[in-house]
Amino acid sequence: MTSIGTGYDLSVTTFSPDGRVFQVEYASKAVDNSGTVVGIRCKDGVVLGVEKLISSKMLLEGSNRRIHAVDRHAGMAMAGLASDGRQIVTKARGEASNYRSFYGEEVPIGELCDRVAHYAHLCTLYWWLRPFGSSAILGGYDRDGPQLYMIEPSGVAYRYFGAAVGKGRQAAKTEIEKLNLTDMTCRQGVIAVAKM
Repeated sequence: MTSIGTGYDLSVTTFSPDGRVFQVEYASKAVDNSGTVVGIRCKDGVVLGVEKLISSKMLLEGSNRRIHAVDRHAGMAMAGLASDGRQIVTKARGEASNYRSFYGEEVPIGELCDRVAHYAHLCTLYWWLRPFGSSAILGGYDRDGPQLYMIEPSGVAYRYFGAAVGKGRQAAKTEIEKLNLTDMTCRQGVIAVAKM
């Protein structure tokens, strides 16, 4: 593979003359080449859906999962490299467990998102690490109601009504914008996500 960074892509701590970090851009490309992941926030919960690209007829059904439970009230859907996604899920589970053991209650979804996003960003700060080639859509239900966040490989996280990432993200975003998410129930949301 030919490098387009011309020497500026060897480390995550090296900026190109125009201020780009090629390692983060390569991680984002890995996410863009994976199956589509969609998350929508409905009035009574969050619906996550993934398009799992089958690379071989020999794969067993149910292997290489893309949706994971983080805690009783939170879950994650991953796009990009599956192994990097599992590392992010493991960190999220650890943060949720630590919060529960220290405070005696479930971690707020916004706090969980911040902790996982800081972890993803940490991998863009040191030359011996590389950014995760995976984006996470984090959804859950806490005392503030349903919450939906997306964490990018750079460690940036945003809160959404509906989010999509992966190969078909543009078409999925167009379909999400047509939905009336404030009045939609999760039962209706599952059907809408399945159509996408």
